[in-house]
Amino acid sequence: MSISRRNLLVGGGGSVALALLAGRGWAKVQSLDTAYINATVWTGQGAPALSAIGIADSRIAALGSAAVKAHSSKATRVVDLAGAFVMPGFIDCHTHFLIGSDLLTQPNLREAKSPQEFARIVGEAARSLKPGQWVQGGSWDAELWGGELPDRSWMDPVTPDTPVAVQRLDLHMLALNSAALNVAGIDRNTPNVPGGVIVRDKDGNPTGILKDAAMDLAKRAIPAPTDADREASVRKGIAHGLSKGVTQVHTTELDWVTHDALRRLRAKGETDMRFYSFLPLQDWAKVKALVDVEGRGDDWLRWGGLKLQYDGSLGSRTAMFYQPYDDAPGNSGMPLHKMADVQQWTNDADAAGFQITIHAIGDRANDEALDIFAAAAAKNGPRDRRFRIEHAQHLSVAAIPRFAKQQVIAAMQPYHAIDDGRWAIQRVGAERLKGTYAFKSLLDAGAKVAFGSDWPVAPLDPLTGVAAAVLRQTIDGANPGGWLPDQKLTMAQALRAYTVTNAFAGFQDDRLGRIAPGMLADFVVMDADLFAIDPAKTGATKILKTIVNGAERFSA
Repeated sequence: MSISRRNLLVGGGGSVALALLAGRGWAKVQSLDTAYINATVWTGQGAPALSAIGIADSRIAALGSAAVKAHSSKATRVVDLAGAFVMPGFIDCHTHFLIGSDLLTQPNLREAKSPQEFARIVGEAARSLKPGQWVQGGSWDAELWGGELPDRSWMDPVTPDTPVAVQRLDLHMLALNSAALNVAGIDRNTPNVPGGVIVRDKDGNPTGILKDAAMDLAKRAIPAPTDADREASVRKGIAHGLSKGVTQVHTTELDWVTHDALRRLRAKGETDMRFYSFLPLQDWAKVKALVDVEGRGDDWLRWGGLKLQYDGSLGSRTAMFYQPYDDAPGNSGMPLHKMADVQQWTNDADAAGFQITIHAIGDRANDEALDIFAAAAAKNGPRDRRFRIEHAQHLSVAAIPRFAKQQVIAAMQPYHAIDDGRWAIQRVGAERLKGTYAFKSLLDAGAKVAFGSDWPVAPLDPLTGVAAAVLRQTIDGANPGGWLPDQKLTMAQALRAYTVTNAFAGFQDDRLGRIAPGMLADFVVMDADLFAIDPAKTGATKILKTIVNGAERFSA
C-alpha cells in the first residue's frame, strides 16, 4: 500500500511500519540504519529544540525522540550527540570550485600587505617549480597596500625565467611578469579585446595587468593540468568543504573544465559532496544535446543550469554602472557581451527549459539583466523558471522590488559586503551605496535571497558568511556596529539563505535544505547552538560532523 509523503511517520508507537521513499515509491523497512539522539535540532524553520533524527536508506525517516526510539532496533547505530546543535547541511550557491581547490596548494597572496611581500611570496613559489611551470594562485588585494596595481617590475627580479600569472581575489584581474607576457605574446602592439582591458604604462607597454576577457590571452598560454591533476585537486576541495559543513555547492563556471572533472569523479563513485553544475549560457544548445541523451544527472551531480557573466567587478572597476566611478572619472565599467546577444541566448535557453543565471554587479548591469529576464518570460510564457542574478551587488532603488515581482532569485555573497565595505565608498560614493548588498531590503520586498561564497574570492566557510550577514562588520575592524547596518539579517534569515533558499535556487527544495521526514539526510553537527550564542562567536563555532546522504563524510 502506498502512502503519501505527508503521512510519513514522524512520531508515535512502533506498531506502524516505518515508511521511506525508495526508488519510485514508498517501501517499508524494519528499522533505522542510524539514530542521532540528544540533539538540539533546527529543522530549517521555527526554533531549535531537543530532538532526535532517524536515518534509513539515505533519507531522514523519523524525526523526534518517540519516532526514533520506536523504529530503532539492535541493528541501528546510535549516535549520542550530547546536546550538540544540528541543522540542515550548508549549500553554497556560488563557487569557482576547481579554482578554489587549486588554490589550496598554490601560493596565497591574500595576506600580502605590500609590494615587497607580494614579490617575496611569488619568488618563493617560483623556486619550488620545475622549468616550464608557471606560478599561479594569487588572491592578491591591492587595497591592502594602498590600491596600486601590481606591476611586472615587482616580479621580474625574483622570476626572471619563470612565468607568473596570479589572480586578484575577485578573479577579474591577472598580474603577469615579463616572462609570462612573452610566452603569451602580449606586447605594446597587442590590441585590447572586447570585454577586457590590457593595462598599459604611459609609453603604451603592458604593465602585466589583464582585466576580465583580456585574461584569456594569458590563460590560453598556460600549460593545462592533466585530468588526474584536476581530479586530485577537486578531491582536496571536497574534503575542505566538508570540514566546513558544506554538503553541496553550485559551480558557477564559465567553461566545461570543472563539469568534466566532476563527471569523471562521479563515474568513479567519488563525490561525497553534492554538486549543481552551471555551464555557459552561450553553450545552451550543447547542454541541450547532453540533456537529451543523458538527462540532468542525479542528486550527487546535476546540471541544466546556465550562467553568463554580464559585467566585471567593483574592485577591478569593470562592473557596469550608469555613472562613472568616483575614483575613475570617465569609466563606468563595461558589459562583457552585447545585450542583444544575451537576450537571444536567454530567450533560446529559456524556451528549451533551462535555468538561467546572470552575473551582474553594477546597477546598470542588474537593471539590464532584469530587463532581459522580463523579455524572455514574456516571450516564452509562464513556467517555474527560477531565474537568478549572481551577486546582485549594487542595485538601483527601482530594481529591489523587481526581484520579487519577476520572481528572480538574488544569489548573493555576504562575505563580500564585509570585504568590499572597507573601500566601496571610494568607488561609487555614498549615494550608490544605498542599494549595496541590500539583503534585508530584498527580503522585505518579498524576494528570495540565496547565499554563497564565490570561493575562492571569499572563504568556503558558510559560518563566516552567516556572521557577515548578521553583523556586517568589515574585516578591517572599522565598522564594529556594522557597515550599512540597516541591511543586517537575523540568524534565522541568514541560515535559511544558506539552506532552504539555496535548495529552492537549485530546484531541490523537495528533497534538500530542511530536516524533515522524506528529505535526503544532509545535515551538519556543531559544538554551539547558533541561536543561543553571541553572533560574534559564529565564525568560531566548530563543525563536529558533516553528514551527506546519511553517511558521515567528515568528523572532527
